[in-house]
Amino acid sequence: MSPVLMKMTNKKREAGIQEIRIHGRGGQGTVMASKILAKAIVEEGQFALAIPSFGFERRGAPVTAFLRIDDKEIRTFTNIYQPDNIICIDPTVSRAVDIFKGFRDGGTWVQATKNSPEELEIPAAVSKLGLCDAFGIALEIFSKPITNSIMLGAFAKTSGLVSLDALKEGLKTANFRDAGLDQNMAAIERGYIETQVHQIN
Repeated sequence: MSPVLMKMTNKKREAGIQEIRIHGRGGQGTVMASKILAKAIVEEGQFALAIPSFGFERRGAPVTAFLRIDDKEIRTFTNIYQPDNIICIDPTVSRAVDIFKGFRDGGTWVQATKNSPEELEIPAAVSKLGLCDAFGIALEIFSKPITNSIMLGAFAKTSGLVSLDALKEGLKTANFRDAGLDQNMAAIERGYIETQVHQIN
């Protein structure tokens, strides 16, 4: 699977490069989430490069995907080792891998969890925290723990790097195995609405 590189020449936002690392488990749509987010970023007039993980992706195993955003053409095709943003779409994957490895100071962390900030170990590097009970929402909408679209909505609300409308446009291009477009549209909206955003420092 090759990286997805896209650009659009309409409106541009003033922003420098942003690097995003997405953590999840096989079967939750981690790599698809990076592609949908890349397409949404392009809708906003930025350049985006989605870099899938090439590891062993059996169902339930930890999976990582990467996304690089810039306001000019992207020429760096490597994995991301010092992310500005971390999206964790599974509440348990941090027990298996260090999701904060290389995390830059002042970063944004978006986490699927029912816990409050007081119940989490928040690294000093985190400046903004978004918390969403994505599993609870997924079970209501999909009857299974598919959290990727929900957590994209959570990321949009927390980071401000992409709008909900742009995410919906990106979602229209995805091929879903386990649910339909309408369900995923509802999931993105629920993720956006129900995420609690906390300014840490």
